[in-house]
Amino acid sequence: MPFQSAALVGLGKMGEALARCFVGSGALPAGEIVAYDTDPKRLQAGQALGLRVAASAAEAVRGRDLVILAVKPRDLLAALGEIGPALEPGQVLVSIAAGVPTSTIRRALPSPPAIVRVMPSVACTVAEAATAVASDSPAPPQALEAVVELFHSAGTVVQVEERLMDAITGLSASGVAYVFVMIEAMADGGVAAGLPRATALQVAAQTVLGAAKMALVSGKHPGELKDMVTSPAGTTVAGLRALEKRGFRGAVIEAVRAAAERARELAFEPPKS
Repeated sequence: MPFQSAALVGLGKMGEALARCFVGSGALPAGEIVAYDTDPKRLQAGQALGLRVAASAAEAVRGRDLVILAVKPRDLLAALGEIGPALEPGQVLVSIAAGVPTSTIRRALPSPPAIVRVMPSVACTVAEAATAVASDSPAPPQALEAVVELFHSAGTVVQVEERLMDAITGLSASGVAYVFVMIEAMADGGVAAGLPRATALQVAAQTVLGAAKMALVSGKHPGELKDMVTSPAGTTVAGLRALEKRGFRGAVIEAVRAAAERARELAFEPPKS
């Protein structure tokens, strides 16, 4: 059953991105989202989106079907301490904090509701995020289904075992930044080859979009798709050779691994003082 109302604790970049996605897609009416943030400027941004704002985290979560914790991992335990006494049976608690398992969240609450971990990306602002959902808590199937349905408004949703959420963080949540760097670098190459900056950026971004869509729609292995545009002694193979000489493939692999490892470390950092 779809959620009728939600509390959003944390209106940073991801919290605001999710709010924009849910409201823009019609998944949740702006007036049914109650937001709280310690920064008054972030609350003003929420009001500009049409959200209702609360004076405290506890006030925000009371009476809401869904509670989304969009705070940094180091601030999560403090937020749980604030909302714990106000949580009610039947609510669903979603955490987007990287690295913090549901077992830690459950232990921090006196009477934990259904808990679901979600790892979205900032691409939810254009409804093209690859979002992962997991729960090792005793969440009812209908609660998990409702979370999946909601986050489908942000793009693609995959369900994974919770032990794989750090890998998702490194690949998807952080991965959008790798793609932005690639687009920027491709555009720089275009400028170096003589293109105007605006044209180079437009063409680079569209090229990445088109390649990604081909990979998703065709069902073919990326290597096969690569071979389709790689002629003997042609331009593409010359470019691929340059990438291989500079360790492009290995650098991308290590970027995902490093981000995943950093996600695991975040769970053990001391809370914000």
